[in-house]
Amino acid sequence: MPVITKYIVERNGVEKMTFSSKTEADAYDRMLDLADELFVVLGQSQLFNDERQQDDLALYLAKNKDGLLACLNQKTKAAKEKPASKAADADKAKDKLAVVAADADEAQAA
Repeated sequence: MPVITKYIVERNGVEKMTFSSKTEADAYDRMLDLADELFVVLGQSQLFNDERQQDDLALYLAKNKDGLLACLNQKTKAAKEKPASKAADADKAKDKLAVVAADADEAQAA
């Protein structure tokens, strides 16, 4: 008779999922922890009247955290790049103003 080891993820006395690998069970447990934290954050927004929708969205975001983080990182990188480009734009604008002012001076001298 074979011996089978099972890892059970349990929340509040309710069996959520059974795994044959401790690594998979730990990963699932961490995902549920993240969903719990997201549930609280979403609740603070007061966008949801229905706790089920809030729970579903928290679980969805936790399951798709890698894609969400990649998206947020791209937005952060773009935001960090904008001030640098704004500084370059400001320099270009100053150069244009200098050219316009020089042209105006030449026009007055003539």
